Amino acid sequence: MVDVPENEIQIGNIEAGETYRVALLPTESSPPRRDAGRQSNETQGPPVEEGETRRVEIEDIGEQGDGIARVERGYVIIVPEAELGERVAIEVHDVQSNVAFAEVTKRLPLDE
Repeated sequence: MVDVPENEIQIGNIEAGETYRVALLPTESSPPRRDAGRQSNETQGPPVEEGETRRVEIEDIGEQGDGIARVERGYVIIVPEAELGERVAIEVHDVQSNVAFAEVTKRLPLDE
């Protein structure tokens, strides 16, 4: 509920006791609100960079048979010639906003 100043009722088209829809807009003195301090993935950018090396586990196999690894924030890295459950060292060679592509540089033992 929003209280409307009495003079707005007297000079405007607003009538006491009626229901109206209003929009609340920030003023210059109001800092912009963020949802619990979270930023969208788009504003944060991908969590990997081209040329970066990582150790990942292949969690899934894509429709075309490529390995799929997930890193921070669920970001997907496609790894050709990797098997489900395999741990591999990779080098990222192509980064896009929602997916990256990498090559296997070394196959790792499962306990490493």
